[in-house]
Amino acid sequence: MQLLRRFGLLPTAAVIGLLAPGPAVALTADGPPPARPVIGGARLAASGVQVAPRPGAPALPADLTGKSWVVADADSGEVLASFNAHAQLPPASTLKMLFADTVLPKFDRAAVHRVAPAELAGMGPGSSLVGIKEDLEYRVEDLWRGVFLASGNDAVRVLAHMNGGIERTVAEMQDRARSLQADDTRVVTPDGYDEDGQLSSAYDLTLFARAGLRNPDFRAYCATRSAQFPGAVDKATGQRGSFGIANTDRLLGRYPGLIGVKNGYTTNAGATFTGAAERGGRTLLVTVMHTETNPKVYDETAALLDWGFAAAGKVAPVGTLAEDLAPPADRPAAAADRPAGAAPQAAPAALTVGDGGALGWATALLGAVAAGLALLRARAVRRRR
Repeated sequence: MQLLRRFGLLPTAAVIGLLAPGPAVALTADGPPPARPVIGGARLAASGVQVAPRPGAPALPADLTGKSWVVADADSGEVLASFNAHAQLPPASTLKMLFADTVLPKFDRAAVHRVAPAELAGMGPGSSLVGIKEDLEYRVEDLWRGVFLASGNDAVRVLAHMNGGIERTVAEMQDRARSLQADDTRVVTPDGYDEDGQLSSAYDLTLFARAGLRNPDFRAYCATRSAQFPGAVDKATGQRGSFGIANTDRLLGRYPGLIGVKNGYTTNAGATFTGAAERGGRTLLVTVMHTETNPKVYDETAALLDWGFAAAGKVAPVGTLAEDLAPPADRPAAAADRPAGAAPQAAPAALTVGDGGALGWATALLGAVAAGLALLRARAVRRRR
């Protein structure tokens, strides 16, 4: 790089542009760089309903109130229809899907952790809780049931501290979002609690659900309807009790073929839900954000799932779900694929530098070097002439 600068091949700004994290854009000699392509396809960036019906296609459900929604095929990645797919909105607890996809593979489900008082500090007022108590031991699988069934912010906090702390976990979640090409997402808290600047989109939440469901542990937890959760120790008997918890996903067990995935609600974010269902060998994903009322988010998700199954093969895709940029060899194995007691795998290093990823950075740098060497040769030829 110094050699190229010495010969005037790269100005300082260009060198900084290659090294600093940021959007991967092409440097042009005249005019601004071209606009970045929309993740998933140009139609998904357009406002309003996007659908491409063929003859015999059913009409979309009427009277949908969600501010944003997506219907997609989980296997092919085809987006069958959407409405404001990339609109950035507060995600509430649906962000826990990204948390689980990031942290769940790291710890053996049978591992036991003793909760320190500091791990339960700092939760926002009104947080949803599963009921974890300090100075008691919990198995990792119980903590994850607390996350998926009760949407417990206390369970998220404990797992985040096990992962190295809140700050580190938030940073890793943002890195994971980048590797999934979920560019609409900004992570501030690991549990989805409302904070200024914490945003996602129906498109991104659908990516999180699709990636998470590839992990058998994630899939099993989000499909669990009820479980017993460890309680307090009886002072008289010394025995530890338990209490029942139920999944707050209102479609689970009611909508035919529903797999999961995650719901969320806060006063600021309103009601948001991502659901996955299987029928006739086809798995569909539907995300609906910010409906007029909390019950409507389930009704509208069910209606869009019904439409998606009926419309399969009768609509042209209006976009695609982006693929995970992390190479399969670099993705951590699911806890279910490791023997009990095995040490957790280290978190994968950040795979992206800006939006182009490590590969894009290397390609840009090698391209600059090649161009510089070509110019050196040209100058040498001119001198000889």
